[in-house]
Amino acid sequence: MHFISEQRLDDGVLEREFTLGDIPGTLWTPESAAPLPLVLMSHNNGLPKADPRMVARARYTAARGYAVASIDAAGCGDRPRSAADERARAELRRAMQAGEPVDEIFESFIGPLVENAVPEWRTTLDALLELPGIGGPVGYSGGWTALGIRLAVVEPRIAAAGFFAGGFVPRAQREEARQVTIPLLLLLQWDDEGNPRQRALDLFEAFGSKEKTLHANLGGHTGTPWFELEDGCRFLDRHLK
Repeated sequence: MHFISEQRLDDGVLEREFTLGDIPGTLWTPESAAPLPLVLMSHNNGLPKADPRMVARARYTAARGYAVASIDAAGCGDRPRSAADERARAELRRAMQAGEPVDEIFESFIGPLVENAVPEWRTTLDALLELPGIGGPVGYSGGWTALGIRLAVVEPRIAAAGFFAGGFVPRAQREEARQVTIPLLLLLQWDDEGNPRQRALDLFEAFGSKEKTLHANLGGHTGTPWFELEDGCRFLDRHLK
């Protein structure tokens, strides 16, 4: 892991950009002498790790006493997209504009993204836990629920997870949800225009966790209330500190 820049932000959080091979990432840490628990914060849909909403979430969480890390998966931010990804995105846009069903397009598109992203996140986790000042345990918090489900199944170091039920979850990950047994918090926007409500409720039901909480709020995809970030940090506090 190679740090390429750093700056101390006005809230006292240290923001450091890094590269790990071809993987670009950002690490946010508070001023603390104690070993910090780690939160992996993911994003998808081509968004960069510098997306303002994600950065705000990361800084808030870091200020609460966590090391927070995010990486750009393949096809996100400035990382190149494959020709197959571009074709799938174009077909998805066409189908949505025409009002046609899009589930099978999502299946063929999101599934490979998840499979390719998981090894990169695990490599990043290995490197982060070797850094001084980061001692675990590890939590997951992100809008890319499909990735989070897969990581929760294959990565035993993840102790708790917060998911957002606003993204498409392929059939493979909906089945894998039954194997997820860590404590989890699922956020649901009741009027999410891109994710049928019943599908999100079915996903919540499928999780195998004995401790799972559903927070539902009125509003569309981007209308999650800010107080859910505070509640999410309290959830992490219970399980990572």
